[in-house]
Amino acid sequence: MEQIAQRSLLADTTLSAISAGFAAVLVGFASSVAIVLQAAAAAGASETQMVSWIGALGLGMGLTCIGFSWYYRAPVVTAWSTPGAALLITSLHGVSLAEAVGAFMFCALLTLILGVSGAFERIMQRVPLPIASAMLAGILMQFGLSIFTSLQAKPLLVGAMFATYLIGRRWLPRFGILLVLAVGFSASWLLGEVHTEQLAWSLGRLQWIAPEFNLQVLLGVGLPLFIVTMTSQNIPGVATLRASSYSQVSVSPVIGGTGLMSLLLAPCGGFAFNLAAISAAICTGPEAHPDPSRRYTAGIAAGVFYLLAGLFGASVVALFAALPQAMIAGVAGLALIGVIGSSLAGATADPHHREAALVTLLITASGVSFFGIGSAFWGLLCGLGCHLLLSKNMSRRD
Repeated sequence: MEQIAQRSLLADTTLSAISAGFAAVLVGFASSVAIVLQAAAAAGASETQMVSWIGALGLGMGLTCIGFSWYYRAPVVTAWSTPGAALLITSLHGVSLAEAVGAFMFCALLTLILGVSGAFERIMQRVPLPIASAMLAGILMQFGLSIFTSLQAKPLLVGAMFATYLIGRRWLPRFGILLVLAVGFSASWLLGEVHTEQLAWSLGRLQWIAPEFNLQVLLGVGLPLFIVTMTSQNIPGVATLRASSYSQVSVSPVIGGTGLMSLLLAPCGGFAFNLAAISAAICTGPEAHPDPSRRYTAGIAAGVFYLLAGLFGASVVALFAALPQAMIAGVAGLALIGVIGSSLAGATADPHHREAALVTLLITASGVSFFGIGSAFWGLLCGLGCHLLLSKNMSRRD
């Protein structure tokens, strides 16, 4: 750790780390920014207030990515709660924007308490690593499959990206994802898939909304938002860090920090921050840097790009909308191939945990949802149940 601390950020930063950070932000924004805007619209936000939401989210994610990655010397990537935004779309009808802000602050306060108390970390210590790895593999599986579903829809575009990935892995592994991004954008441009008609650069502004606290809204919106964010976002986020062996990251302060950031930025639209899983996996894999101790620079790079995205909120939304979805899906899938492989290896390596891990994997990958809670939670819950049942049976046989 002393040697890591003595190294300079400039010496550790590489083009592969920067490209990994950019890819993480690209995937994070492009895959779910439309959901966030729908959630803002459901709360009755104006166009100016929607831009404020993007600005607040970019600011919060940027500061937490940079701060935690620098402090822990690990690629700690944060994100907004995409399942939480999906929940808000259906639960904010009839709720004023001020009441929604009150619910966001209530969720943030619960997150802060859970982090400061250390309860979340104690819960995660009881989850076996193979089951956590299986849950992560299940979450990422759809992104790997999307490479080939997108290949069917856009064979020239995705085919060129896939060929570039293979060539990069063979001869330039450190720059593979950067090459994929360059070829993907160039191919999209040449094929006329980049729609730039409505692009215009403009700075966004944060707009403060004074909160109102309505008990029904707190329990009907704030509490479900807290549960969904914890189960569907933070648990997979911790699994991502654990699968990459970043044991130096103390989970509770990170959870508490995201809660504090949410509390500060909720009045401007920062509805919920949490540990990232999918975008984090791009920064924790070997494509970001062959040396795990230097991958923290990918997390810092992601933070810088998040800050820029928040600063140019309105323009960024239009930019991501201009890129073809096939390109976004291809970048995400190709960037995550290595992480999917290592997660599968971690899930199935121990024969004593293999069946429980496979149950976790299959349920998580199925995408099932009950009571508004996503498949990651149910996969983890059922996997832990199988683990407890099968471990008791094994102990009786012994």
